[in-house]
Amino acid sequence: MVSSSDSRHIAQLFERHGPRVYRRALRLLGNPGDAEEATQEIFIRVFRSVGGFREQSQLTTWLYQITTNYCLNLIRDRSRRAELHQAHVGPLADESSRSDPTRPEDLVLLRRLLVTADERQAAAAVYVFLDGMSHEEAAELLGVSKRTVGNLLERFQAWAQEQIEPRSTAAPGAGTDS
Repeated sequence: MVSSSDSRHIAQLFERHGPRVYRRALRLLGNPGDAEEATQEIFIRVFRSVGGFREQSQLTTWLYQITTNYCLNLIRDRSRRAELHQAHVGPLADESSRSDPTRPEDLVLLRRLLVTADERQAAAAVYVFLDGMSHEEAAELLGVSKRTVGNLLERFQAWAQEQIEPRSTAAPGAGTDS
């Protein structure tokens, strides 16, 4: 049972950090409803694991890491379910041709890449490319050196380029016999 002082503490924590967690989740997930659900789930997890918070970093840093990891895992899980659905049920009519014009293409591509990317490389890419952090800031969040962040980003970029190239080089002059 939650005491009234615990309830007040939870409410204060949510009031103070909820908007930041929501914005982070929205940026990663791209959908307000998903971001709201993620924010609620993240604060439930925070409440359950608050004893695991080691005061080696700021609370905001800890929340940022939890939010990023939760959202990346959610993206990966959804992709796996979609792959299973595709393999066992097949595509739904017009689903593959749908697009959401409100999302920038680069964010959509980045989300697709993050689904299958190495977890540490994906986290480094999110921190630096999506959030605009310096290598030093990303290194602090990841618990690695700045050099390691650079290496993770280089490997992510090389891997991402390999993923993108087959799409962009598929039959460059197809259908243009003159």
